[in-house]
Amino acid sequence: MYSCTGPLSFFDVIQNCLTNDQIQLLLLNLLDEVLSFFKKKQTFVFLKRYRMTIDEIQQDIVSEFSAFDDWMDKYSYLIEMGNELAPIDEKYKTEQNLIRGCQSQVWINAEYADGKLLFQGESDALIVKGLVALMLRVVNNQSPEDVMNSEFYFIDKIGLKEHLSPTRSNGLLAMVKQIKLYAVAYNKLNS
Repeated sequence: MYSCTGPLSFFDVIQNCLTNDQIQLLLLNLLDEVLSFFKKKQTFVFLKRYRMTIDEIQQDIVSEFSAFDDWMDKYSYLIEMGNELAPIDEKYKTEQNLIRGCQSQVWINAEYADGKLLFQGESDALIVKGLVALMLRVVNNQSPEDVMNSEFYFIDKIGLKEHLSPTRSNGLLAMVKQIKLYAVAYNKLNS
């Protein structure tokens, strides 16, 4: 009989002190923790999103936001997304990349590589930075044609229009307009 007391390694415990049902439960819990960690870091979401269509990304966003009952939680999630947004390179913080119509400062830069649009963005306001992160999540690594032809329905479905202040709502619409203009320009340049 094996003694399950004293200093034991993880593998000693698994092999000698747990039943098969306990091991299975432990592994399922461990898998949940690992997936939760990567989801928080958005590594898993980024890898998945890299191959997703605009529509699939929007459906994911609607699903994520439906998990929150309270708008304060949704705002917190937006702020968290903004905090995880990589800062835009200082050389792109120009008048040309500044979004007109936003009360706070918002910069969005677009580049084109391998048939896809690559966006960077930033804002000096927490919630707006989250809105930038949300929009860039939808349009990054997509073709100009797909971005031009997309209706960003997730904005209505998650309730952003009703829960943003008029100035933030106008700023979001200005971001959408600028993103679509970048898509039209790159589409014309590369067709």
